Amino acid sequence: MAPNRVAAFFDLDKTIIASSSALAFSKPLLREGLINRRAALRSAYAQLVFSLAGADAGKTERMRQEVSALCTGWDVAQVSAIVEETLHDVVDPLVYVEATELITRHKADGHDVIVLSATGEEVVAPVARMLGATRSVATRMQIVDGRYSGQVDFYCYGENKAIAAKDLAATYGYDLAECHAYTDSSTDIPLLEVVGHPYAVNPDRMLRKHAAAKDWPVLTFDNPMSLRNRLPLASPTAVALGLGVAAAGATWYGLARRRKDR
Repeated sequence: MAPNRVAAFFDLDKTIIASSSALAFSKPLLREGLINRRAALRSAYAQLVFSLAGADAGKTERMRQEVSALCTGWDVAQVSAIVEETLHDVVDPLVYVEATELITRHKADGHDVIVLSATGEEVVAPVARMLGATRSVATRMQIVDGRYSGQVDFYCYGENKAIAAKDLAATYGYDLAECHAYTDSSTDIPLLEVVGHPYAVNPDRMLRKHAAAKDWPVLTFDNPMSLRNRLPLASPTAVALGLGVAAAGATWYGLARRRKDR
């Protein structure tokens, strides 16, 4: 295995996309009868699958327990089919231009791009593929006879994100001191602290304060735009795999690096 490989770890919600991906999928789930109108109006699926910005551990654990109950009995194949069929319509318009430029630049530098998210893997894996990420790690719900049992095998949240990054480093030979991490949430501070190049993206109040104390760069992503609108003649596969190294992305990334190095 080649030594000193580099990875860039990205949170998903409010870091790569401008919303909760679960909230984005609530309409297709409602249409297919997996959630009812009351749950959709409360944004239950969105608020429970994903940790909200600034949510404390107790609140997030309650959300995890409730979403486990909500998803119990869902047919996994049906959920995966809904995500695949609606992925580009639902998620594509929410992707930050700045995030795709940064992902593109990391890939051009030979870095692996990894999405780490508290979202269920049936959502995260297709989104990561759409973005051209190398791999992803997400929350894994226990599956029994093709349906969610209501138990969680792995909750990709908080300290578990840092553990996932360490496990990936051991498996793929990443040098964590040379790796990068990007997130909006203070719950991901453990992840940021295990890499040599941490970045706070659209940070919540606690993360902004922590970043200032640690002298971590703070980035603002505020320009969501459909990938297809950026490359209207490209197929979805081409968009995912061949965004190209935009001059603006290279310039932005270089400025971010210089700011970090100062």
